[in-house]
Amino acid sequence: MEMKKSLLVFAAASALILSGGLCSISSAETTIETCVKCHEKTSPGQVADWKASQHFKEDVTCSDCHGTKHNSEKDAKLVSFPDEQTCGECHEDQFNQFAKGKHNFGWTSLNALPVTHVEPDELMEGGKGCGGCHNMGIKTDAQKKEQLAKGYRYQNNSCDECHTRHTFSKKEAQDPKACQQCHMGYDHPQWEMWSSSKHGTRWFAKESGKLPASASAPSCQECHLPEGTHENRTAWGFLGVRLPLPKDPQWAADRVSILKALGVLNPVTGKPTARLDAVKAVDLVRLTEEAWQTEREKMVTTCKKCHSESYARTQLEMGDAMLQKTDRLLAQGIDEIAGLYKDGILAKPDNYSFAYPDLLFFMRTGGGKLNQASHIEQVLFQMYMKHRMRTYQGVFHANPDYTYWYGWAMMTKDLTEIKDLAQIMRATHKTGK
Repeated sequence: MEMKKSLLVFAAASALILSGGLCSISSAETTIETCVKCHEKTSPGQVADWKASQHFKEDVTCSDCHGTKHNSEKDAKLVSFPDEQTCGECHEDQFNQFAKGKHNFGWTSLNALPVTHVEPDELMEGGKGCGGCHNMGIKTDAQKKEQLAKGYRYQNNSCDECHTRHTFSKKEAQDPKACQQCHMGYDHPQWEMWSSSKHGTRWFAKESGKLPASASAPSCQECHLPEGTHENRTAWGFLGVRLPLPKDPQWAADRVSILKALGVLNPVTGKPTARLDAVKAVDLVRLTEEAWQTEREKMVTTCKKCHSESYARTQLEMGDAMLQKTDRLLAQGIDEIAGLYKDGILAKPDNYSFAYPDLLFFMRTGGGKLNQASHIEQVLFQMYMKHRMRTYQGVFHANPDYTYWYGWAMMTKDLTEIKDLAQIMRATHKTGK
């Protein structure tokens, strides 16, 4: 499926502005000839990609995506910047699927995180750092105007995150390496987990011809976007939490501590906060047993293509059990630091709503007097964002090493360090030193 129409005029707008103008088009109307004539000078790679695309074969031209208002370097700012809805004019089914999947909420979820608004704009709206991957999803007109006002004119579309402009290749988007740019690294190394698991090694062997074409070798897309659907969602979601609370009393108590540290429950009253509404708006977690079970059954159906149903359910339940155990460790770390806040040993950061750990500020606390998180807080952030993620994601991606050494073992180390630091801080506070 070719998700994006050509973006030739888009490149001309930026290239001509930066270069002071390398070509001049004086025709009253934009034609494919005039576009190509200019862009072969300013952005030849994009012209070559378009000519190799399915769009080129089907006579989808520059003006189909960019409009007809830009005809020369003098009116470059009048070029239209296509977004997912532009693609949806031709690819309606894929757009409707995408609109219901979690990729559609990439930009909204980024802006819902409090840490986003204390980080450099270049790392968010400028398309580097978090914004480089989270620039996905249907933006409001107000969001687009805000980006344009800051000069970030490249951040208007998302289909090209998987279908790179200007080829918009279906084969490229179906290659698991298309997922690598975003699903890798510190807090979500799914690429590293999958590629070094048995699933990944078989896929690479099959790709190189060392396994027959009939061999089972699941890719990211075959598990998470089966049958070419663009509606992707998982049972546990990115945060690894869900509602309703578990029936097990200890796990329920641990989950409450985590939900408080995520800012969705008031640490004092235990009641929902406005942040829970944001979580609901971006479909970040499953909020009912039925919603969670629906996604679980989808994954069982996928696993059954290669494995027996009983084996698939056992493996997925093992992942659930590991999440319960990681919650026990994380809750102890949260409670330890919450106690330091309560006893006046650890100062509440200026921008925290409550004197309680806020995991969604990650490795920093934001502006004001206390710009940087304390060491003990940073250990907790690392325990949550790095090591807990690797533990449960490692189980679900069938990667033994990530599950244990990069995940669980590091969580136990983090908890030991938090307890030791808390003990030292309490002793120091008591002596007044």
